[in-house]
Amino acid sequence: MQRWRGLEDIPQDWGRSVVTIGSYDGVHRGHQLIIGRAVERARSLGVPAVVVTFDPHPSEVVRPGSHPPLLAPHHRRAELMAELGVDALLILPFTAEFSKLSPADFVVKVLVDKLHAKLVVEGPNFRFGHRAAGDVDFLKELGATYDYDVEVIDLYVTGEAGGGLPFSSTLTRRLVAEGDVAGAMEILGRPHRVEGVVVHGAQRGRELGYPTANVETLPHTAIPADGVYAGWLTVGDEAMPAAISVGTNVQFDATERTVEAYAIDRTDLDLYGLHVAVDFLAYLRGMEKFESIEALLQCMAGDVKRARDLVAAHEAAHVTA
Repeated sequence: MQRWRGLEDIPQDWGRSVVTIGSYDGVHRGHQLIIGRAVERARSLGVPAVVVTFDPHPSEVVRPGSHPPLLAPHHRRAELMAELGVDALLILPFTAEFSKLSPADFVVKVLVDKLHAKLVVEGPNFRFGHRAAGDVDFLKELGATYDYDVEVIDLYVTGEAGGGLPFSSTLTRRLVAEGDVAGAMEILGRPHRVEGVVVHGAQRGRELGYPTANVETLPHTAIPADGVYAGWLTVGDEAMPAAISVGTNVQFDATERTVEAYAIDRTDLDLYGLHVAVDFLAYLRGMEKFESIEALLQCMAGDVKRARDLVAAHEAAHVTA
């Protein structure tokens, strides 16, 4: 998949294409419907499928300080889009100047002059241009002038997550913030992931026999509620079953909120300085302060057993499926 940052990165000889535009944070199951349809139509038309997205999130420019927690950084979104068959990803730097483009100017400068759109695929609630004044109806009006078609896909998927609310990035962020990582996983179609570099911590886990990777998360990451979780610690291509702790270490009166993952039964790892990923499968319990280190260790042993069993059951079901 080609990756472009800014309109100037698009090849001069770029031909017609099928385009879809959006923040697509998380590339959840609703997003997958739209992107998948764009890819399907591109294949049938014999042209490339292009996703257009923005960095930083538009809300941070329009309303500074309102940047939402991110479900996936751009490199992760790119990986997920490539898996869906996208041919090119265009990340447009979202600046104050760019935010002032009228809907018509946006269409001409991006879709017509640069991407030579043959078809634009969007969800029904798509908005674009200055003050989000453009919608799918206006996009269709301009299509008649500039020789592109518009296909509107219903991205709404529902399930048990969020009590039956339509799946969305906003709902996913809420569930993650509440610690409902199982609900978030239903919406995403995969476990919620937190990434970052392993840094030195207080070494208490190692002293207790459970060495953890202390992950310095990327800016604006959507981090689950404080608690203990089952999941995976992924280093390179190796995903290791893990017990994960999120929050301040109340047992030792710590104040810094951390994400720490213990790769179950792995005490031989040296991960300092490596970029790792932590995937959340299930919430186990909240954070609590124990009367003694012995009581803490007994609970930790139970956490690890539950995490091991939950991950094993999930992996067995995934293989069977």
